Amino acid sequence: MRARADYVLSTKAGRLLSPGKGSEAERADWPVGLPFHPVYDYSYDGVMRSFEDSLQRLGLARIDILLLHDIGEMTHGEAGNALHFPQAMSGGYKALDELRRNGDVRAIGMGVNEKEVCQAAMDHGDWDVFLLAGRYTLLEQGPMHDLMPAMEKRGMSMILGGPFNSGILAGGDTWNYGQAPVDVVERVGKIKAVCAAYSVPLPAAALQFPLGHKLVSSVIPGPRSAAEMQGILDWWSLEIPAGLWSDLKAEGAIDVDAPLPGS
Repeated sequence: MRARADYVLSTKAGRLLSPGKGSEAERADWPVGLPFHPVYDYSYDGVMRSFEDSLQRLGLARIDILLLHDIGEMTHGEAGNALHFPQAMSGGYKALDELRRNGDVRAIGMGVNEKEVCQAAMDHGDWDVFLLAGRYTLLEQGPMHDLMPAMEKRGMSMILGGPFNSGILAGGDTWNYGQAPVDVVERVGKIKAVCAAYSVPLPAAALQFPLGHKLVSSVIPGPRSAAEMQGILDWWSLEIPAGLWSDLKAEGAIDVDAPLPGS
């Protein structure tokens, strides 16, 4: 077994990898992926198998956080999610809760792209954390008015995935894993103009902004190389003037009630 250092390890469950080529769309998403295709299984047995598979790949006997992966209409569509969500909230949750009670994991939650599925899940269990990708960022702050207050009342925390909104806040042109629409491009332009006035790279502001909210425990920027990781570290260590944040509010670029870094 590999030695544990001073770190918190999280992994996901509910998407098994089966040998063989996936669909054409799946191969397009992962053009250099290994010869496996995903099989979604949020049942009790499916989650337990997914967890055990992760332990074997990692060479560990336990992990810290286990998250149900990619529940919601963005991944499965309305009809597909109508089948997967009840399974996840019954058998899948039972497996997570059992692993937590037995000490195999310290915390349980979900890793998703939509705040709505988090809100729905809160009626079906005692969760510790939600990993929410792309929904509380420099571009979007909607969850701060409903989901995040509800999570705070329950003593939960949030891991913020996708702080660059799939690339649009890091110099790209994609949002929500697709081409950014005109209104999103215009909003990003407004944010970028304020950052430029302070000579602050837009990605640095995007990376630091979410942690201004006390509910957000960590941010996952998703580097793909050592060079990107170094860039992220540089953005993270950059000192951003307080005036940039207040100007973003004054310009209507971010929610006037959004908590700010350093405040």
